[in-house]
Amino acid sequence: MKKGRPIIIVAPSGSGKTTIIKQLMIELPLLRFSTSATTRKPREGEVHGKDYYFLSPNEFQKHIESNHFLEWEEFYGGKRYGTLQSAVENQLDKGYFCLLDIEVMGALNVKRIYGNKALSIFIKPPSLDVLKKRLENRGTETAETLQLRLDRAEMEMKYEPDFDHCVINDKLDLAYAQVKQLIETFINED
Repeated sequence: MKKGRPIIIVAPSGSGKTTIIKQLMIELPLLRFSTSATTRKPREGEVHGKDYYFLSPNEFQKHIESNHFLEWEEFYGGKRYGTLQSAVENQLDKGYFCLLDIEVMGALNVKRIYGNKALSIFIKPPSLDVLKKRLENRGTETAETLQLRLDRAEMEMKYEPDFDHCVINDKLDLAYAQVKQLIETFINED
């Protein structure tokens, strides 16, 4: 059996990444979604090992100190999220292509570790103005969180050249087709 390889997808919030990933997971049977580890408490219905690996802050810290994470990040409020290398390798060893939906800096670190064995795709909106309209249309953002997301998107887009491919999500069906084609080509490479 051929070993799988990691696929990294990054996008600013509101770029359509989640919608694209959900469809990829349905249509491409060799994909497996990477389950992240977190220090936050499980929400109702979430299952350890399926939705997240729920770790205590102490357990998470031990994994950091032992270099078990491909990437990790701490967010406001002290909540930590990360990708355990063992979880990814477990899927790759089974011949699956592990899809990582992670932040820009973590994505660059995973790409640095795996090099050409990983595919990295940056999905971006046609412009910050379009992104702002999409986020506003969600109806979930305050003026403050909207500005934080836009500022973060602007920062993230500076790293676009560091990714293997960039897909502009102007029309969702076209962007999806592009991403799917990139992944299918990558899966079928020797």
